[in-house]
Amino acid sequence: MKKYVQKNVSDINLEDYLGEYEGKDATYKGLFFTGGRRRESLNGLWHYAIDQYEICIRQHWFEERTHSAEGFSLPQDFSFDEWPTMQLPCSWNMVEDKFFLYESSMVYTRRFTFEPTGDERVFLRFGAANYICRVFLNKQYVGMHSGGSTPFVFDITDLLQKENRIMLAVDGTRRPEQVPTENYDWFNYCGVYRDIEIFRVPKTFIKDFRIDLKPNQKYDTIRVSAVIDGAEETIVPVNALLTIPELGISQEIPVTGGALKTEIKVSPELWSPENPKLYDVTLTYGDDTVSDTVGFREIRVIGRDIFLNGKKQFMRGISCHEDHIELGKATTPESCERIFRDAKELGCNFMRLAHYPHTEMMSRIADRVGIMLWEEIPVYWAIRFRRAKTYECAENMLLEMITRDYNRASVVIWSVGNENADSDERLSFMRRLAQCAHRNDKTRMVSAACLVSAELNAIADRLADYLDIIGLNEYYGWYSPDWAKLPQLFENSNPDKPVIISEFGADALYGHHGSLSDKGTEDYQLYVYEEQIKILSKIPYVKGMCPWILYDFRCPRRTSVIQQYFNRKGLIAEDRVHKKMAYYELQKFYREKAAEED
Repeated sequence: MKKYVQKNVSDINLEDYLGEYEGKDATYKGLFFTGGRRRESLNGLWHYAIDQYEICIRQHWFEERTHSAEGFSLPQDFSFDEWPTMQLPCSWNMVEDKFFLYESSMVYTRRFTFEPTGDERVFLRFGAANYICRVFLNKQYVGMHSGGSTPFVFDITDLLQKENRIMLAVDGTRRPEQVPTENYDWFNYCGVYRDIEIFRVPKTFIKDFRIDLKPNQKYDTIRVSAVIDGAEETIVPVNALLTIPELGISQEIPVTGGALKTEIKVSPELWSPENPKLYDVTLTYGDDTVSDTVGFREIRVIGRDIFLNGKKQFMRGISCHEDHIELGKATTPESCERIFRDAKELGCNFMRLAHYPHTEMMSRIADRVGIMLWEEIPVYWAIRFRRAKTYECAENMLLEMITRDYNRASVVIWSVGNENADSDERLSFMRRLAQCAHRNDKTRMVSAACLVSAELNAIADRLADYLDIIGLNEYYGWYSPDWAKLPQLFENSNPDKPVIISEFGADALYGHHGSLSDKGTEDYQLYVYEEQIKILSKIPYVKGMCPWILYDFRCPRRTSVIQQYFNRKGLIAEDRVHKKMAYYELQKFYREKAAEED
């Protein structure tokens, strides 16, 4: 008698069920320029199921097998189109109360129709999914992406049919080898929380397009570069056409070896927070056209000063998490606009988007409203600095962030991490990241949020040698009670480059008051801001600050009666409405600084 193997339960003795999914990772190399392209959205209702044992990928649910033995139909462990539905993108923690603390695996699936429109390539793009996302299309494994905050892309040209089923296995588990690791100071929102989109492009298409102002302090030259995928197969050379109507530019640019690079003599009106001037730019190659809206500016460090377009800057900033009381880590244009309105009202010309890349909507809005940005990857606290694959993941995140936001004038600082103790392993890890950022973008400054050396009470981080700006997190008045040590810190340090105070602050529950000795009150938070501003404003090499933080945000580590599972250091409560007393103290200082600059 023929022995029957019940394939749908073959996983019960299988230990390494993940090995077959390795080797098809989406990385920054797969990203392509999306500006001006038509998008077909797959946002909307998706069927879903909790899958904490990862049976989907163990049993190959995506193959949709049917099983029978000697005429007997065997039961299945799934019924995709009978599952409940969830509106994507979203943080699944915010959909139902029972999902709030769930951070393992979930399976999503839906059907969609596709009509080809000619000789084209088709890409599937995800804005972000936390943390691991494995993608399946029409019973085939497409690939996976690790890292919760950056976009990733798959070429699905050869897998598409008229009627399609797509399936996602998303794993939000915190793990020690990931970036960030399993222990960090914010809520682990899980799921596919940014847009899911299909893009059609010609066989030969513009894969990368970068445009900026040549850093020569004359502000009279625009640089343009692009990568053309498939151009090396073109028999007859084809020039690209660059147009910037407002600058009177309509110029053909030769393409050689699948790439173009040129400089154009022109003096654009420069972008700044006071004058966020933007230009419409279009690049055409053959049948492909992309467009963008860009600003031109020069940011640089000279000695201990930061210059924007030749003018010294004091970076009047605030830090912000991507955390919304109702949306979680998901965003809407309205929620992003609200952040910038509150920051502008505070008097900011600068924001630190902590501690991971925020939605790309943020940098586009910042371009338009005039806010400089610090963007960061989550090399946070004590990650596995010795582990080669952990470094590869961090570098890939950095390059995905740079690739995505290179054309954004508002982005002036790339940050390679936050609050790591200075060790040999950490220095090697983060030095390489800083060098990677410098290699891939020479138009911006590189920083990291460093810690104070408690032994020396000084800025003594060896990583500072590889940074353009030293970010410094210090919590005098909160975690460090001796105020006298704060001015001593700066006397002991004397760095040869500018410092931005990347964090200071104190918890305060909105509406809770008391004496200056009562921590957790608005009064004590106000006192900390008064003392910090008084001291920091006298330090000649402190060229900016972005206190911690604009809004209260969720954090499972924070369990006191004041915190109630929130970090309460926000200047505004988690409802994004109620401003605390310290908000107005910082606002007063920033308005005085702005008046001095005028």
